[in-house]
Amino acid sequence: MDFKDYYQLMDVERSASQDEIKRAYRKLARKYHPDVSKEADAEERFKEVGEAYEVLKDPEKRAAYDELGANWKGGQDFNPPPGWDQGFEFHGGGYTERDPEQFSDFFESLFGSSFAGGGGGQAQRKGAGYSMRGEDAYAKAVIELEDAYQGATRAITLRHAELGPDGRPEVKNRTLNVKIPKGIRQSQHIRLAGQGNPGHSGGEAGDLYLEIEFNAHPYYRVEGGDVYLDLPIAPWEAALGATVTAPTPGGNVELKIPAGSASGKKMRLKGRGIPSSSAGDLYVLLQVALPPAKSDEARDLYKQMEQKMAFNPRAALGV
Repeated sequence: MDFKDYYQLMDVERSASQDEIKRAYRKLARKYHPDVSKEADAEERFKEVGEAYEVLKDPEKRAAYDELGANWKGGQDFNPPPGWDQGFEFHGGGYTERDPEQFSDFFESLFGSSFAGGGGGQAQRKGAGYSMRGEDAYAKAVIELEDAYQGATRAITLRHAELGPDGRPEVKNRTLNVKIPKGIRQSQHIRLAGQGNPGHSGGEAGDLYLEIEFNAHPYYRVEGGDVYLDLPIAPWEAALGATVTAPTPGGNVELKIPAGSASGKKMRLKGRGIPSSSAGDLYVLLQVALPPAKSDEARDLYKQMEQKMAFNPRAALGV
């Protein structure tokens, strides 16, 4: 898909203030409104201008778009890199005068369809006027797999945007000490009450929802509540059987290898996956590792095996 230059669509400079963007939108919305415009492409231009305004009017979306878009030019093939939005707190509200399905694939590739429309805050009566609850915010939190086994408290730094004195969004950091509950799984959410977007006219703040993601681990793979480990074993351990020490995120265990095991054999350790009321399992996949033939003695041993064992690993293939 092509990269969309929202500033060009709005006919404003990248340095434009929020007030300038608002004025540009009102002008273009009047010009291309399908009910009054005589332009041939009025409806399509109206949609494009509305989509551009949805991003540029919102400090968080605009800051993220600016950060990603600095290295892209119109007409280039565009695919946002994985994790490009890491740490940004995007709110769930948005422009509500159009069907969110009218947003382009480009928009949804950046922000997802859940940000394309819908309300956010709730008005509440307070004194002689109304207060508005702040919208909920959403961000990702990357933790270690071991945190899900033991539980932990982690300092998580999030980026959010605020309007600066010049009317442009400024990206700032804030750090929260977050309690990671034991047993949490990938893609689950932690709700932090009152840590979302601020309310208006004295209204309470919204909540912050952190979507959990595990850091890539050098040993383990995670699927739901189950954990997978590739465990190297020596040829004699595979052939004769042995008891070996195997690591798990919850600590080392002694694992009995059956005689005659081959590479790819799967062994299940019940309940040693991510802990919870219905704990996952840990699956060990055996991988026979060959000792290197780096010395004369090692090469002689391999030659003796070749002569004495008469082993053809391709016999099952008929060759």
